[in-house]
Amino acid sequence: MVGTAGLDLCPPSDQYFDGLGRRCKCPALYNQRIQGHDMKILISNDDGFRAEGIVALYEALKTIADVEVVAPEHNNSAKSNALTLHTPLYVNRADNGFRYVNGTPADCVHIALTGLLGYRPDLVVSGINNGANMGDDTLYSGTVGAAMEGYLFGIPAIAVSQIDKGWAHVDAAAQKLKQLIVQMQAGDLLHAQPWLLNVNIPNLPLSQIRAPKLCRLGRRHAAEPVITQVDPRGQTMYWIGNAGPAMDDSEGTDFHAVKQGHMVVTPLKVDLTEHQSLDRWAQAFDRLHVAESA
Repeated sequence: MVGTAGLDLCPPSDQYFDGLGRRCKCPALYNQRIQGHDMKILISNDDGFRAEGIVALYEALKTIADVEVVAPEHNNSAKSNALTLHTPLYVNRADNGFRYVNGTPADCVHIALTGLLGYRPDLVVSGINNGANMGDDTLYSGTVGAAMEGYLFGIPAIAVSQIDKGWAHVDAAAQKLKQLIVQMQAGDLLHAQPWLLNVNIPNLPLSQIRAPKLCRLGRRHAAEPVITQVDPRGQTMYWIGNAGPAMDDSEGTDFHAVKQGHMVVTPLKVDLTEHQSLDRWAQAFDRLHVAESA
């Protein structure tokens, strides 16, 4: 930073990064660059940095926040919360300004929050995914995994998906999510206790997407059978089958609400403990202990 006397007022050793990942030496200049908006959002996904969903999401959210995109180089669907621990990761910048990583969705958010950005975003948004993440999907989803990584760092996070593949009306989905985030910001929800939301949006024009509806996760049937093929060398190849159809799509579930045209919102948690069965298991283990002692 240059003062009125033309002197550099910032010591060379003090380095900061602005909202676009550019290095600067002055905290005042750093703050000036990233405070074009009051809100700062980190975007990632699991479909890769070139996916239509993440581009539409960026275009919508950049009008209300300072947005940084750090996403996988290639499609990383169904990578859940996986981190890459035994292979070096590299970060590159694409022509559109997005940064991409040769790793998983969770890798991208982890790297961004532990040094790449140089600041703490107010919100992490993962998506827009090419296809639904409802019910059991959330356990496998790289989209949810990226958002959960932000949540684990104490930052509010949203995983957002379209119901059908193909990106139909993806711009409408991005605008619908932007509206929700604006309402959350107005309600001061971004600075409350960290939370994790799973959002699914029908592939409809904006005017036809019904109001957000809070729902629980439904359940799917078991996945379809594995698909086998024989390669040119005579070895059998295995492809994971498609997700099973909805098993629990009763009223109150995400499956049910999207059929009604709603934008569906489900709060998620990380704790996988089956609290309701703790007492039953305690009694079972007590009996095992008694039997072992006899």
